[in-house]
Amino acid sequence: MAATGVLVVVVALVFAVTVAGGGGAGVGGDGGFITWEDLSMPAGAARSSTWDDTAGGGGGKRSGGGGGGEQRTTIVVSPDGTGHSRTVQGAVDMVPAGNTRRVKIVVRPGVYREKVTVPITKPFVSLIGMGTGHTVITWHSRASDVGASGHQVGTFYSASVAVEADYFCASHITFENSAAAAAPGAVGQQAVALRLSGDKTVLYKCRILGTQDTLFDNIGRHYLYNCDIQGSIDFIFGNARSLYQGCTLHAVATSYGAIAASQRSSPSEESGFSFVGCRLTGSGMLYLGRAWGKYSRVVYSYCDLSGIIVPQGWSDWGDQSRTK
Repeated sequence: MAATGVLVVVVALVFAVTVAGGGGAGVGGDGGFITWEDLSMPAGAARSSTWDDTAGGGGGKRSGGGGGGEQRTTIVVSPDGTGHSRTVQGAVDMVPAGNTRRVKIVVRPGVYREKVTVPITKPFVSLIGMGTGHTVITWHSRASDVGASGHQVGTFYSASVAVEADYFCASHITFENSAAAAAPGAVGQQAVALRLSGDKTVLYKCRILGTQDTLFDNIGRHYLYNCDIQGSIDFIFGNARSLYQGCTLHAVATSYGAIAASQRSSPSEESGFSFVGCRLTGSGMLYLGRAWGKYSRVVYSYCDLSGIIVPQGWSDWGDQSRTK
């Protein structure tokens, strides 16, 4: 894997489009950005009683959700029925297609056993939990599972949570694939906890748990800050251009494994993973990365790497031409 000249490219691209100090999410194309306010809990939304976003916090309207009424700016998910929806997917469904304003989905404490998709037609969604130990979205699909069509779902559709929309952000929430760990070399055992396929995504203080192929960092520009990511084999993989800052990468490998697998397939592709100020913990003997694509690009800078990294550091995926 080539490692030169990557850090500046990835950091500049991610910061320029995702993080700002104030204001709100801009509407439309490259003019948009995500602010800390977009990641914050609306006043009153954490209360256990039924909450109306016209009564303070959020500034939105009670009616809405894609029908004839005005759109909510805050939607509360609560398993006891005291919010607007009992399920996370139900809350996502309330966001109107073609949405152009920030909508906060507040997910109260609970273990939500469901698959969730934020479709490409619903940008500007914030998913705000109440702590990674309290708000958990979990499912157990594997790539080899057979779906409703009678065919295997594959790695892409194994994700417990799939984000296909732009300007998505999440904070203080756990995304999990609870499928049991597979033996090394087992086929069809990929089990994605979170797939990111939209552009300009921010995750803050989230936890992403799984084993093989935990985080499918598929395409787009993404910024993960102070997140915990757990896995064993290729537990961060894809063809996005992403910055991981201050994250903990926790390995649960029983023998060998790998942290990152970049799919970059040509020297002109502007993709790659940059890890800055991250910490590696856990078990097994791990590669820093495996060259999934011929021009894989992964950088570690100012990271605390434990003694579980194999001496050679990188795997060429069985193709010596990928070693540079």
